[in-house]
Amino acid sequence: MEIRGLGARAMRILMFGWEFPPAISGGLGTACFGMTKALAERGHRITFVVPSLPDADRTSHVSLVAAADFAAETEDGPPAGISVRPVESPLTPYMAQSEYGRLRQSLLASPGPYGPDLFAELERYAAAAALIARQAPFDVIHAHEWLSVPAALRARRVSGRPFVFHVHALESDRSGGDGDARIVGIERQGLLEADRVIAVSRFTRRQIVERYGIDPGKVSVVHNAVTRSEAAVRYGVSKRPGEKIVLFLGRITHQKGPGVFVEAAAEVLRVLPDVTFVMAGSGDLMPQMIERVAELGLGGRFLFTGFLRGEEVERMYASSDLYVMPSVSEPFGIAPLEAMLADVPVIVSKQSGVAEILHHALQVDFWDVRELAGKICAVLTYEALAREMVERSREELKAVTWERAARQIEDVYREVTGAEEGV
Repeated sequence: MEIRGLGARAMRILMFGWEFPPAISGGLGTACFGMTKALAERGHRITFVVPSLPDADRTSHVSLVAAADFAAETEDGPPAGISVRPVESPLTPYMAQSEYGRLRQSLLASPGPYGPDLFAELERYAAAAALIARQAPFDVIHAHEWLSVPAALRARRVSGRPFVFHVHALESDRSGGDGDARIVGIERQGLLEADRVIAVSRFTRRQIVERYGIDPGKVSVVHNAVTRSEAAVRYGVSKRPGEKIVLFLGRITHQKGPGVFVEAAAEVLRVLPDVTFVMAGSGDLMPQMIERVAELGLGGRFLFTGFLRGEEVERMYASSDLYVMPSVSEPFGIAPLEAMLADVPVIVSKQSGVAEILHHALQVDFWDVRELAGKICAVLTYEALAREMVERSREELKAVTWERAARQIEDVYREVTGAEEGV
């Protein structure tokens, strides 16, 4: 079947991931939604497998399947001979082994055979993937992040279909160092065994090639984009005259550089005492950040909102005068694009994939607190600079679309399936 006017054969895609709207805990879910919507609009049919569906399915462009609805007593028998039963899974996209252990303790009083650790849960998800792969017709397997690798490899084993591994971040990004050796091992297995690899930036592609010795010709770069409807609504926001708000929105973890944001805030407030800094999100470093803000005496000008969802995020952008992403190691970073769509000027670290496509955002090295503070002061002080950044960003965003990303992903699908364009 040809996609009318687009010259690409429609594919049936079996996609494995760990979050999908309405269940979102980070940028991965937002990316998966925008990507699949663009692919579906180009005629492709997508079965998207997540561990469980905690809320009603609110989308129509993909077929959402919960791995929790599949459980195999054996992987080798025919589907008709398998007893299917619900299997709850507490896995989330950014979960570490220690977090899983704490969560499992709180769940032991509930019904459900939870695995003894995070990696046992991955095996249970992979077993369900084998069943789903036997039942759902598809041409290609597309898996997001290391958590989906065992499931994707199991699906390929039972189906013989090609496997595309989409890397949104590496363990070295998340941990700030070598990380968990078992996670690194799964990443390596996925990268080595995948038929093709998609990296979200040239930054991530370099890491894949240099850290894991992967053939550069096997790795394609497909930059993320942003869905325009996500920031289309404008909210009326009342602020005190002269007040300026600087926003950090993301997981409060080492990778995102929250400590740099706090230290820069202290320097800015010595010059511009009426600025309010907002840290929106949650993560393991949140208690440490709260403590540091108190030590610096910033409590009156610094707010912690906790994790925000949907409309709360849009209201936060609408109320902000500047968005800052000081990530230590950011494979891409969708939040700056969302801020730009809300007409908010942005500052991003040079150590981010999104910096590769943003030429009118200010950029800083993540470790340079003084430079970051200076650029924050410049944007907040010189209205002409802020206006110019917003106007140029509007033009720049016209080329940052999921339609473009979908076309590039189609090219990868054609390569691994041997399908000719328009055939």
